[in-house]
Amino acid sequence: MNWKRAAFALFAAAAGTNVPTPLLLVYEERLDLSPEVLTTLFGVYAAGLVPALLLAGPLSDRLGRRRVALPGIVLSGLASLAFAAAGDTLALLFLARFAQGVVSGMVFSVGSAWLGELSAAAGAGPGAGGRRAAFAMTAGFSLGPLTSGLLGQYAPAPTVLPYLVHTVLVGVGLAAAVRLPETVDLVPGRRSGTDATPAAPLVRPGDGLLVLSVLAPVAVCVYAFPSTVISAVPLLVELPYGGVAVTGVLAGVTLGAGTVVAGLQRHLGPWTAVVGTVAGTSGFGCAAAFASTGALPWLVLAAPLLGAGGGLCLAAGLTLTARLAAPSRLGALTSLFLSFAYLGFAAPFVIAVVARATTATLPLAAAAALAALLTLRLVPVASSGRL
Repeated sequence: MNWKRAAFALFAAAAGTNVPTPLLLVYEERLDLSPEVLTTLFGVYAAGLVPALLLAGPLSDRLGRRRVALPGIVLSGLASLAFAAAGDTLALLFLARFAQGVVSGMVFSVGSAWLGELSAAAGAGPGAGGRRAAFAMTAGFSLGPLTSGLLGQYAPAPTVLPYLVHTVLVGVGLAAAVRLPETVDLVPGRRSGTDATPAAPLVRPGDGLLVLSVLAPVAVCVYAFPSTVISAVPLLVELPYGGVAVTGVLAGVTLGAGTVVAGLQRHLGPWTAVVGTVAGTSGFGCAAAFASTGALPWLVLAAPLLGAGGGLCLAAGLTLTARLAAPSRLGALTSLFLSFAYLGFAAPFVIAVVARATTATLPLAAAAALAALLTLRLVPVASSGRL
Protein backbone atom coordinates (compact mmCIF):
# COMPACT_ATOMS: atom_id res chain seq x y z
CA MET A 1 0.00 0.00 0.00
CA ASN A 2 1.19 3.53 -0.77
CA TRP A 3 0.88 4.77 2.80
CA LYS A 4 3.21 2.01 4.01
CA ARG A 5 5.92 3.08 1.55
CA ALA A 6 5.48 6.68 2.67
CA ALA A 7 5.72 5.61 6.31
CA PHE A 8 8.96 3.72 5.65
CA ALA A 9 10.51 6.71 3.87
CA LEU A 10 9.54 8.93 6.80
CA PHE A 11 10.97 6.34 9.20
CA ALA A 12 14.27 6.20 7.29
CA ALA A 13 14.73 9.97 7.39
CA ALA A 14 13.78 10.12 11.08
CA ALA A 15 16.29 7.40 11.95
CA GLY A 16 19.15 9.75 11.12
CA THR A 17 18.13 12.58 13.44
CA ASN A 18 19.32 10.88 16.63
CA VAL A 19 22.27 8.91 15.28
CA PRO A 20 24.64 11.53 16.81
CA THR A 21 22.96 11.40 20.24
CA PRO A 22 24.90 8.55 21.93
CA LEU A 23 28.03 9.60 20.05
CA LEU A 24 28.05 12.88 21.98
CA LEU A 25 30.02 11.02 24.65
CA VAL A 26 32.63 10.06 22.05
CA TYR A 27 32.90 13.66 20.89
CA GLU A 28 33.03 14.83 24.51
CA GLU A 29 36.04 12.64 25.24
CA ARG A 30 37.89 13.31 22.00
CA LEU A 31 37.35 17.07 21.92
CA ASP A 32 37.10 17.78 25.68
CA LEU A 33 33.77 19.57 25.32
CA SER A 34 31.60 21.02 28.09
CA PRO A 35 27.96 19.99 28.63
CA GLU A 36 26.83 23.38 27.31
CA VAL A 37 28.73 22.91 24.04
CA LEU A 38 27.44 19.36 23.65
CA THR A 39 23.82 20.30 24.24
CA THR A 40 24.26 23.19 21.79
CA LEU A 41 25.61 20.73 19.22
CA PHE A 42 22.58 18.57 19.88
CA GLY A 43 20.16 21.49 19.62
CA VAL A 44 21.61 23.34 16.60
CA TYR A 45 19.67 20.77 14.62
CA ALA A 46 16.52 22.72 15.45
CA ALA A 47 18.08 25.96 14.20
CA GLY A 48 18.27 24.46 10.73
CA LEU A 49 15.06 22.50 10.95
CA VAL A 50 12.58 25.20 12.03
CA PRO A 51 13.06 27.56 9.06
CA ALA A 52 13.15 24.58 6.68
CA LEU A 53 9.84 23.39 8.13
CA LEU A 54 8.25 26.79 7.70
CA LEU A 55 9.31 26.92 4.05
CA ALA A 56 8.87 23.29 3.00
CA GLY A 57 5.27 22.75 4.10
CA PRO A 58 3.75 25.77 2.31
CA LEU A 59 5.95 25.06 -0.73
CA SER A 60 4.60 21.52 -0.94
CA ASP A 61 1.04 22.89 -0.75
CA ARG A 62 1.85 24.79 -3.95
CA LEU A 63 4.18 22.45 -5.84
CA GLY A 64 3.13 19.06 -4.53
CA ARG A 65 4.55 16.66 -1.95
CA ARG A 66 6.88 14.72 -4.28
CA ARG A 67 8.82 17.76 -5.49
CA VAL A 68 9.78 18.71 -1.94
CA ALA A 69 9.95 15.39 -0.08
CA LEU A 70 12.10 13.42 -2.52
CA PRO A 71 15.00 15.93 -2.59
CA GLY A 72 14.72 16.11 1.20
CA ILE A 73 15.14 12.34 1.51
CA VAL A 74 18.23 12.48 -0.70
CA LEU A 75 19.71 15.30 1.37
CA SER A 76 19.02 13.36 4.58
CA GLY A 77 21.47 10.72 3.41
CA LEU A 78 23.98 13.36 2.35
CA ALA A 79 23.79 14.94 5.80
CA SER A 80 24.82 11.63 7.37
CA LEU A 81 27.72 11.40 4.95
CA ALA A 82 28.73 14.91 6.02
CA PHE A 83 28.76 13.74 9.66
CA ALA A 84 30.92 10.77 8.71
CA ALA A 85 33.39 13.08 6.96
CA ALA A 86 33.46 15.64 9.81
CA GLY A 87 35.62 13.50 12.08
CA ASP A 88 36.82 15.43 15.13
CA THR A 89 36.46 18.90 13.64
CA LEU A 90 33.98 20.76 15.84
CA ALA A 91 33.00 23.35 13.23
CA LEU A 92 32.20 20.64 10.70
CA LEU A 93 30.17 18.74 13.30
CA PHE A 94 28.07 21.84 13.94
CA LEU A 95 27.65 22.36 10.20
CA ALA A 96 26.64 18.73 9.65
CA ARG A 97 24.13 18.85 12.51
CA PHE A 98 22.68 22.10 11.18
CA ALA A 99 22.40 20.58 7.69
CA GLN A 100 20.74 17.51 9.17
CA GLY A 101 18.11 19.79 10.64
CA VAL A 102 17.50 21.57 7.34
CA VAL A 103 16.95 18.41 5.35
CA SER A 104 14.86 16.80 8.10
CA GLY A 105 12.63 19.85 8.06
CA MET A 106 12.02 19.23 4.39
CA VAL A 107 10.99 15.63 5.01
CA PHE A 108 9.02 15.66 8.27
CA SER A 109 6.42 18.32 7.50
CA VAL A 110 5.86 17.27 3.91
CA GLY A 111 6.17 13.55 4.65
CA SER A 112 3.61 13.75 7.47
CA ALA A 113 1.13 15.58 5.23
CA TRP A 114 1.85 13.17 2.36
CA LEU A 115 1.31 10.14 4.58
CA GLY A 116 -1.92 11.60 5.94
CA GLU A 117 -3.30 12.25 2.48
CA LEU A 118 -2.30 8.79 1.23
CA SER A 119 -4.03 7.29 4.27
CA ALA A 120 -7.19 9.29 3.55
CA ALA A 121 -7.08 8.26 -0.11
CA ALA A 122 -6.92 4.62 1.03
CA GLY A 123 -10.08 5.08 3.09
CA ALA A 124 -8.47 5.25 6.55
CA GLY A 125 -10.51 6.81 9.34
CA PRO A 126 -9.93 10.20 11.01
CA GLY A 127 -6.64 10.38 12.89
CA ALA A 128 -5.07 7.41 11.08
CA GLY A 129 -2.62 9.59 9.20
CA GLY A 130 -1.46 11.31 12.38
CA ARG A 131 -1.00 7.99 14.18
CA ARG A 132 0.92 6.50 11.30
CA ALA A 133 3.19 9.52 10.93
CA ALA A 134 3.84 9.58 14.68
CA PHE A 135 4.64 5.85 14.67
CA ALA A 136 7.00 6.15 11.69
CA MET A 137 8.91 9.11 13.11
CA THR A 138 9.20 7.85 16.68
CA ALA A 139 10.27 4.41 15.42
CA GLY A 140 13.05 6.08 13.45
CA PHE A 141 13.97 8.32 16.36
CA SER A 142 14.40 5.24 18.60
CA LEU A 143 16.17 2.93 16.14
CA GLY A 144 18.77 5.52 15.15
CA PRO A 145 20.39 6.07 18.58
CA LEU A 146 19.99 2.44 19.60
CA THR A 147 21.93 1.31 16.54
CA SER A 148 24.55 4.05 16.69
CA GLY A 149 25.09 3.50 20.42
CA LEU A 150 25.84 -0.18 19.93
CA LEU A 151 28.01 0.46 16.87
CA GLY A 152 29.77 3.34 18.62
CA GLN A 153 30.62 1.14 21.60
CA TYR A 154 31.53 -2.15 19.95
CA ALA A 155 32.24 -1.56 16.24
CA PRO A 156 35.24 0.10 14.57
CA ALA A 157 35.09 3.72 13.37
CA PRO A 158 32.44 4.82 15.90
CA THR A 159 32.01 8.27 14.33
CA VAL A 160 31.78 6.95 10.76
CA LEU A 161 30.06 3.55 10.59
CA PRO A 162 26.73 4.57 12.22
CA TYR A 163 26.27 7.33 9.65
CA LEU A 164 27.07 5.02 6.76
CA VAL A 165 24.46 2.54 8.00
CA HIS A 166 21.88 5.30 8.05
CA THR A 167 22.82 6.37 4.53
CA VAL A 168 22.04 2.87 3.28
CA LEU A 169 18.68 2.95 5.08
CA VAL A 170 17.86 6.27 3.43
CA GLY A 171 18.62 4.73 0.05
CA VAL A 172 16.00 2.05 0.70
CA GLY A 173 13.52 4.68 1.85
CA LEU A 174 14.11 6.72 -1.29
CA ALA A 175 13.49 3.67 -3.45
CA ALA A 176 10.14 3.23 -1.69
CA ALA A 177 9.17 6.90 -2.01
CA VAL A 178 9.89 7.42 -5.70
CA ARG A 179 6.94 5.17 -6.60
CA LEU A 180 4.43 7.16 -4.53
CA PRO A 181 1.76 9.23 -6.30
CA GLU A 182 1.31 12.94 -5.87
CA THR A 183 -1.50 13.66 -3.41
CA VAL A 184 -1.99 17.40 -3.77
CA ASP A 185 -4.10 16.78 -6.88
CA LEU A 186 -6.00 14.00 -5.09
CA VAL A 187 -7.59 16.41 -2.61
CA PRO A 188 -10.96 17.65 -3.98
CA GLY A 189 -10.93 21.28 -5.06
CA ARG A 190 -7.17 21.65 -5.00
CA ARG A 191 -4.65 21.75 -7.85
CA SER A 192 -0.90 21.84 -7.46
CA GLY A 193 0.39 25.38 -7.63
CA THR A 194 -2.96 27.13 -8.09
CA ASP A 195 -5.39 27.09 -5.17
CA ALA A 196 -2.87 26.80 -2.33
CA THR A 197 -1.87 30.46 -2.13
CA PRO A 198 0.08 32.05 0.70
CA ALA A 199 -2.85 34.44 1.27
CA ALA A 200 -5.22 31.61 2.16
CA PRO A 201 -6.01 31.38 5.91
CA LEU A 202 -3.87 28.88 7.79
CA VAL A 203 -6.60 27.60 10.10
CA ARG A 204 -10.36 27.60 10.12
CA PRO A 205 -12.05 30.76 11.49
CA GLY A 206 -12.17 30.89 15.28
CA ASP A 207 -9.39 28.33 15.86
CA GLY A 208 -6.44 30.73 16.16
CA LEU A 209 -6.52 30.77 19.97
CA LEU A 210 -6.58 26.97 20.07
CA VAL A 211 -3.44 26.89 17.93
CA LEU A 212 -1.56 29.28 20.24
CA SER A 213 -2.72 28.02 23.63
CA VAL A 214 -3.04 24.28 22.95
CA LEU A 215 -1.39 23.10 19.74
CA ALA A 216 1.81 25.11 20.24
CA PRO A 217 2.62 24.05 23.84
CA VAL A 218 1.68 20.43 23.12
CA ALA A 219 4.07 20.59 20.18
CA VAL A 220 6.93 21.83 22.37
CA CYS A 221 6.41 18.83 24.64
CA VAL A 222 6.94 16.42 21.75
CA TYR A 223 10.73 16.80 21.90
CA ALA A 224 11.29 18.65 25.16
CA PHE A 225 10.24 15.51 27.02
CA PRO A 226 12.52 12.88 25.38
CA SER A 227 15.45 15.15 24.49
CA THR A 228 15.92 16.02 28.16
CA VAL A 229 16.48 12.44 29.23
CA ILE A 230 18.61 11.44 26.25
CA SER A 231 20.74 14.57 26.03
CA ALA A 232 20.80 16.62 29.25
CA VAL A 233 20.58 13.91 31.90
CA PRO A 234 23.53 11.77 30.63
CA LEU A 235 25.74 14.85 30.47
CA LEU A 236 24.76 16.31 33.85
CA VAL A 237 24.39 13.16 35.96
CA GLU A 238 26.88 10.30 35.92
CA LEU A 239 25.17 7.23 34.51
CA PRO A 240 25.65 3.83 36.13
CA TYR A 241 27.83 1.57 34.01
CA GLY A 242 28.61 4.61 31.74
CA GLY A 243 29.54 4.34 28.11
CA VAL A 244 28.19 5.01 24.68
CA ALA A 245 26.18 1.78 24.51
CA VAL A 246 24.27 2.60 27.72
CA THR A 247 23.45 6.06 26.39
CA GLY A 248 22.26 4.55 23.11
CA VAL A 249 20.06 2.05 24.93
CA LEU A 250 18.66 4.88 27.10
CA ALA A 251 17.78 6.85 23.97
CA GLY A 252 16.34 3.78 22.29
CA VAL A 253 14.12 2.96 25.29
CA THR A 254 12.98 6.57 25.63
CA LEU A 255 12.06 7.07 22.00
CA GLY A 256 10.87 3.50 21.59
CA ALA A 257 8.28 4.16 24.27
CA GLY A 258 6.97 6.98 22.09
CA THR A 259 6.60 4.53 19.23
CA VAL A 260 4.75 1.96 21.31
CA VAL A 261 2.16 4.40 22.64
CA ALA A 262 1.44 6.24 19.37
CA GLY A 263 -1.36 3.81 18.54
CA LEU A 264 -3.15 4.60 21.81
CA GLN A 265 -4.46 7.79 20.24
CA ARG A 266 -7.21 5.71 18.65
CA HIS A 267 -8.51 4.73 22.12
CA LEU A 268 -7.66 7.87 24.10
CA GLY A 269 -9.20 10.25 21.57
CA PRO A 270 -9.31 13.85 22.86
CA TRP A 271 -7.54 12.81 26.06
CA THR A 272 -4.35 11.75 24.25
CA ALA A 273 -2.50 15.01 24.90
CA VAL A 274 -3.63 15.09 28.53
CA VAL A 275 -2.26 11.60 29.16
CA GLY A 276 0.92 12.65 27.36
CA THR A 277 1.54 15.68 29.55
CA VAL A 278 0.74 13.68 32.70
CA ALA A 279 3.38 11.15 31.61
CA GLY A 280 5.81 14.00 30.94
CA THR A 281 5.17 15.56 34.34
CA SER A 282 5.82 12.22 36.03
CA GLY A 283 8.92 11.64 33.90
CA PHE A 284 10.46 14.99 34.77
CA GLY A 285 9.74 14.29 38.43
CA CYS A 286 11.51 10.94 38.21
CA ALA A 287 14.44 12.55 36.39
CA ALA A 288 14.71 15.15 39.16
CA ALA A 289 14.70 12.35 41.73
CA PHE A 290 17.47 10.56 39.82
CA ALA A 291 19.55 13.74 39.67
CA SER A 292 19.07 14.21 43.40
CA THR A 293 19.69 10.65 44.57
CA GLY A 294 21.55 8.91 41.76
CA ALA A 295 19.26 5.90 42.25
CA LEU A 296 18.96 4.00 38.96
CA PRO A 297 15.25 3.02 39.36
CA TRP A 298 14.27 6.68 38.98
CA LEU A 299 16.04 6.84 35.61
CA VAL A 300 14.47 3.55 34.56
CA LEU A 301 11.07 5.15 35.20
CA ALA A 302 11.91 8.57 33.73
CA ALA A 303 13.03 7.32 30.32
CA PRO A 304 9.86 5.52 29.17
CA LEU A 305 7.58 8.10 30.82
CA LEU A 306 9.17 11.02 28.99
CA GLY A 307 9.36 9.03 25.77
CA ALA A 308 5.72 7.99 26.00
CA GLY A 309 4.67 11.55 26.82
CA GLY A 310 6.44 12.88 23.74
CA GLY A 311 4.95 10.19 21.49
CA LEU A 312 1.41 10.83 22.72
CA CYS A 313 1.80 14.58 22.26
CA LEU A 314 3.06 14.00 18.71
CA ALA A 315 0.10 11.77 17.79
CA ALA A 316 -2.38 14.16 19.40
CA GLY A 317 -0.79 17.21 17.80
CA LEU A 318 -0.70 15.80 14.27
CA THR A 319 -4.34 14.73 14.57
CA LEU A 320 -5.37 18.16 15.84
CA THR A 321 -3.34 19.79 13.07
CA ALA A 322 -5.25 17.86 10.41
CA ARG A 323 -8.53 18.90 12.00
CA LEU A 324 -7.66 22.60 12.34
CA ALA A 325 -5.98 23.14 8.97
CA ALA A 326 -7.91 25.22 6.47
CA PRO A 327 -8.46 23.62 3.05
CA SER A 328 -5.23 23.51 1.00
CA ARG A 329 -3.06 24.48 4.02
CA LEU A 330 -2.34 21.12 5.67
CA GLY A 331 1.33 21.22 4.71
CA ALA A 332 1.74 24.73 6.08
CA LEU A 333 0.05 24.03 9.41
CA THR A 334 1.97 20.75 9.79
CA SER A 335 5.16 22.74 9.30
CA LEU A 336 4.10 25.22 11.96
CA PHE A 337 3.25 22.42 14.41
CA LEU A 338 6.61 20.71 13.89
CA SER A 339 8.42 24.04 14.16
CA PHE A 340 6.94 24.52 17.62
CA ALA A 341 7.81 20.90 18.40
CA TYR A 342 11.48 21.37 17.62
CA LEU A 343 11.70 24.34 19.92
CA GLY A 344 11.64 21.60 22.54
CA PHE A 345 15.19 20.75 21.56
CA ALA A 346 16.22 23.90 23.43
CA ALA A 347 15.17 22.25 26.70
CA PRO A 348 18.44 20.33 27.27
CA PHE A 349 20.49 23.49 26.75
CA VAL A 350 18.33 25.54 29.13
CA ILE A 351 18.46 22.76 31.71
CA ALA A 352 22.25 22.50 31.36
CA VAL A 353 22.72 26.25 31.83
CA VAL A 354 20.48 26.41 34.90
CA ALA A 355 22.06 23.25 36.31
CA ARG A 356 25.51 24.79 35.98
CA ALA A 357 24.41 27.72 38.18
CA THR A 358 22.42 25.59 40.64
CA THR A 359 21.97 21.81 40.50
CA ALA A 360 20.53 19.43 37.91
CA THR A 361 17.59 18.76 40.20
CA LEU A 362 16.19 22.30 40.12
CA PRO A 363 15.56 22.73 36.35
CA LEU A 364 14.15 19.21 36.08
CA ALA A 365 11.71 19.90 38.93
CA ALA A 366 10.75 23.21 37.28
CA ALA A 367 10.09 21.36 34.02
CA ALA A 368 7.77 18.99 35.88
CA ALA A 369 5.84 21.98 37.27
CA LEU A 370 5.46 23.54 33.81
CA ALA A 371 4.19 20.25 32.35
CA ALA A 372 1.66 20.01 35.17
CA LEU A 373 0.39 23.52 34.42
CA LEU A 374 -0.08 22.59 30.78
CA THR A 375 -2.07 19.53 31.85
CA LEU A 376 -4.46 21.81 33.75
CA ARG A 377 -4.92 23.89 30.59
CA LEU A 378 -5.64 20.82 28.45
CA VAL A 379 -8.23 19.16 30.68
CA PRO A 380 -11.16 21.52 29.94
CA VAL A 381 -10.30 21.50 26.22
CA ALA A 382 -10.30 17.69 26.18
CA SER A 383 -13.56 17.64 28.13
CA SER A 384 -15.18 19.72 25.39
CA GLY A 385 -13.94 17.26 22.74
CA ARG A 386 -11.83 19.85 20.91
CA LEU A 387 -8.50 18.01 21.32
